[in-house]
Amino acid sequence: MDTLDLARWQFAITTVYHFFFVPVTISLVAITAGLQTAWYRTGKEKYLRLTKFYGKLFLINIAMGVVTGLVQEFQFGMNWSDYSRFVGDVFGAPLALEGLLAFFLESTFIGLWIFGWERLPRLVHLGCIWMVVLGTQLSAYFILAANSWMQNPVGFRYNASRGRAELTDVWAVLTNKVVLVTYPHTIFAAFMVGGAFVAGVALWHLIRRPSVDHDVFRTALKLGAVIVIAAGAGVALSGDQQGKVMTEVQPMKMAAAEALYATEKPASFSVFTVGTLDGSREIFSVKLPHLLSFLATGNFNGEVKGINSLQAAYEQLYGPGSYKPNIPLTYWTFRLMIGVGMASVAVAAWLLWTTRRGRAPARWLIWLAAPLPLLPLLANTFGWIFTETGRQPWLVFGLLPTASGVSPGTTSGEVITSLAGFTVLYGVLAVVEAKLMLRTIRGGLAGTDGPAPDSPDDAPDDAAKPLSFAY
Repeated sequence: MDTLDLARWQFAITTVYHFFFVPVTISLVAITAGLQTAWYRTGKEKYLRLTKFYGKLFLINIAMGVVTGLVQEFQFGMNWSDYSRFVGDVFGAPLALEGLLAFFLESTFIGLWIFGWERLPRLVHLGCIWMVVLGTQLSAYFILAANSWMQNPVGFRYNASRGRAELTDVWAVLTNKVVLVTYPHTIFAAFMVGGAFVAGVALWHLIRRPSVDHDVFRTALKLGAVIVIAAGAGVALSGDQQGKVMTEVQPMKMAAAEALYATEKPASFSVFTVGTLDGSREIFSVKLPHLLSFLATGNFNGEVKGINSLQAAYEQLYGPGSYKPNIPLTYWTFRLMIGVGMASVAVAAWLLWTTRRGRAPARWLIWLAAPLPLLPLLANTFGWIFTETGRQPWLVFGLLPTASGVSPGTTSGEVITSLAGFTVLYGVLAVVEAKLMLRTIRGGLAGTDGPAPDSPDDAPDDAAKPLSFAY
């Protein structure tokens, strides 16, 4: 492999690994805040115990997410200096807002929440966790705004003398049509992961320890399953809108997602397609008539451009070269994203059905405890692989080819060395994360002996000490 291929592999590996923690963080903090709100409103002990239990798991996850996210920053300087130079003026605004506003909210109020159980009034303490929720949402939005600019550049001018894009309208960047559909889709997908995580952990406890905290974990199982189903509906609706915007701004990505080689009007949705090894034409396909036209344009008879016609158009616009992404990878990650995501909704609905009216889950269902959270997490991962590989060969669509973004002085040996170092580091972190998570999950719910719901806010609460958050 040359330096470019190695740099792309390194960025893909570190980004995918980091993103394993992101949807869990985004959703689990909100679920924890919801549980604490339920305790504040009802005074029921089970909600306090669930708040502390899932809150501890959230803190383990966010710590690992921050550590793995820092590694990505180093790559911009090491392997992608020309890319950093090109986008730096545009990315400066949303990423500065993410660091100065969103991350500030998260880091400040998460500390107040951890150590404020005995020291803050209950309502103020509850407000702290909701401020962390706000911080995570803002952080996600600003980062997605930067990514969406790569998909659909707006609000800038190109400075040829400096060879970079320069920001002219930050509001255009923050209200990019791509981010407006990508943000809800990403958040709903994250809640599928969080809901499945809550339900999976509860299912394990209900089966392995049916006589311990049965009612509490039954509540968690139902809550998690309902979140997965509701978030799955949100993913489907927002994904429909995202597909239409994608067709408008990146028609090649939509064509590659469907392995649509020739322009069709109306266009059929490909359920299964086999193409040539070079990705130049279709050999065999199973299709649903008119469905792709509706998904791409909102009209069952709409026209959808094919790969070959778009390639010809791009050659005239940008010059000679291949403007097709890796079609088998794009095609199958798109289907895996949808299929695995739908499977997680089906499992959640099945769990609700099998445990209805007080029924205990069958013992063999324990085999679903671990796969249940992994299904939507994999669907998220496939979705991002599709999003980023489907944009190729562009780093910034229509402006900066991927080959032009790599650091000119970086050698293959340097990238291999750093990749090996990151791999070892991530391997160690994976072991640490798994051991901390499993130990906390197996430990179960902490006992509570706090004050009655109507006691003063400043009364001592042994159940609300800093949650043993020192690992």
